[in-house]
Amino acid sequence: MQLPKDFIRETKLVMGEERFNRFIEALDEDAPVSIRLNPNSFPWRCQGKEEVPWCPEGYYLEGRPQFTFDPLFHAGCYYVQEASSMFVTHILRSLELRTESLESKLKVLDLCAAPGGKSTAIRTVLPEGSVLVSNEPIPTRAQILLENITKWGWPNCIVTNNYPRDFRKAKVKFDIILCDVPCSGEGMFRKDPNAISEWSLQNVEKCWRLQREIVADAWECLNPGGILIYSTCTYNIKENEENVRWIMEEYDAEAIEIPTKSEWGITGSLLEGFDAPVYHFIPGFTRGEGLFICALRKSGECRAENVELSTLNSKLKILTPNLPQGEQARIDLSYPEALKYLRGEALVLPSDTPRGIVTVTYKDFPLGPMKNIGNRANNLYPKPWRIKTTHLPVEPPEIVKKQMNK
Repeated sequence: MQLPKDFIRETKLVMGEERFNRFIEALDEDAPVSIRLNPNSFPWRCQGKEEVPWCPEGYYLEGRPQFTFDPLFHAGCYYVQEASSMFVTHILRSLELRTESLESKLKVLDLCAAPGGKSTAIRTVLPEGSVLVSNEPIPTRAQILLENITKWGWPNCIVTNNYPRDFRKAKVKFDIILCDVPCSGEGMFRKDPNAISEWSLQNVEKCWRLQREIVADAWECLNPGGILIYSTCTYNIKENEENVRWIMEEYDAEAIEIPTKSEWGITGSLLEGFDAPVYHFIPGFTRGEGLFICALRKSGECRAENVELSTLNSKLKILTPNLPQGEQARIDLSYPEALKYLRGEALVLPSDTPRGIVTVTYKDFPLGPMKNIGNRANNLYPKPWRIKTTHLPVEPPEIVKKQMNK
């Protein structure tokens, strides 16, 4: 892998010779493949698969199957997510979320949420009755976020398409805010060669300044005693430790220590003289891609507030899927039929299928709606979600094996 000379020089200074060499060796290895099961719709375990140690729903796979051809993937039974990013579930499980002052109901904002991996992970571990707002400023990416949140299928999820400053202007408050901020993408080098060509020292400078602007807007939206989770997919201290130090000094924030195990291989602060609890996931040490993350508490006492977010409708752009609402009859499809449905094709359903809108399923997991008119059923699966390829396999990929978790 040919890395920019400036990146090599700067990263070696930060990591030190020994850690840097091990990191460089790991970049030439295949990236680990991992998935995270949806416990709401898929109460199984991956038989024979290695668990992600910091996320009980996460599993490593031996290779990278063709997820596109697995209807259970489209049904939201699992999410394909690199393992390091799953650490956000461990952070939330480690925090005191179910407190009397918060009445066990939380308002949570994922400020830069597309494509939706961390949002779906967060929603999985929130107390019942909580509300998650998943936001993405870029319209095309916001539509991808909407698709993934919709397929995940959990209640009390709102998808918005706004800039961070819009939330500050709306004066809506949250108990937890995730700022997975845009960054220089150093942690994506192994997965995405384009990240290498787009990297520069100038972009690092641009990113850490933008990150502080985003945090400043987010901080105004955080309740007293609330938690801000700051994360990047990069290694340099400008976008990571120096920004965390700035947050602590600018806002009198407390960095929260999260319990970890030494065998997880997580690296602490790389900034000399700064020993706040921050967490680096570095290939060669942790089995995942590059991630930096830190949880910070806002000063003040937690206040119980109404979880109702109806004021968002008039102040922010909310996205909703164009899908029929309400309960419909369910018709289970075979594997070939499920793929044809996901391609957007019309189907002939059993003769006793009721007329009108029905939900088609695969192994009893909902895929989406059709309109049965008798001699055929017209496909209502959203066009942007459809499988584009014309070459469909005959047998499904065995990504997860059924093993009831009893």
